[in-house]
Amino acid sequence: MTTLLSPSAQRSTDHSVLDAIRDEACNLAIWERSGAPAFDTLLASPLDDVRFAATLSELGARLTAQLGAAGYPATPARAALIADIAALAERYAAVMEIDAVSVRLAIVTTNSCRKFHADYVKARLITTYVGTGTQWLDAEDAARVARDEEPHHIRTLKAGDVGLFKGRMWTTHPAIHRSPPIADTGEKRLLLVLDPVRDAAG
Repeated sequence: MTTLLSPSAQRSTDHSVLDAIRDEACNLAIWERSGAPAFDTLLASPLDDVRFAATLSELGARLTAQLGAAGYPATPARAALIADIAALAERYAAVMEIDAVSVRLAIVTTNSCRKFHADYVKARLITTYVGTGTQWLDAEDAARVARDEEPHHIRTLKAGDVGLFKGRMWTTHPAIHRSPPIADTGEKRLLLVLDPVRDAAG
């Protein structure tokens, strides 16, 4: 069942909710995943960030090579991570009607993107595999932030949840969000971001 969180956000435990991003009134679709793989063990190794663009047909091989070069150990957890990223990329590409994606897999320990903002892309898929998820605002609080006021309620995705955030290149009412403030807490986040290749600079 799909739940309307605000006039512009929808969530469901069914992956088909991601299709709702095509609706004019929807600027954020949230797939609440249960039983998503746990990847905490991967963070025991020193890892570099990964960023590249690939077609869907070459994505699996590129992920294997890039994660290996970035220090991800060849374990079942890495194999599960590669499989999950590839599956999410396929769903994202189907919704966006594209055949290539830009992939960014990052270890985050700071207040990266700490201000509420909208992305200069058509739509961006974000999931946090480990750590606190992306924070977002409903329409009323987004309007408060636009007036330089403090939001009343900050919503946070759970680890494993998948958010599809509509950006400024699609609508004049994009999804407003930020990275959670974690500086000086010792927390590590494992963050995946997927963009259309042509929007990757956004």
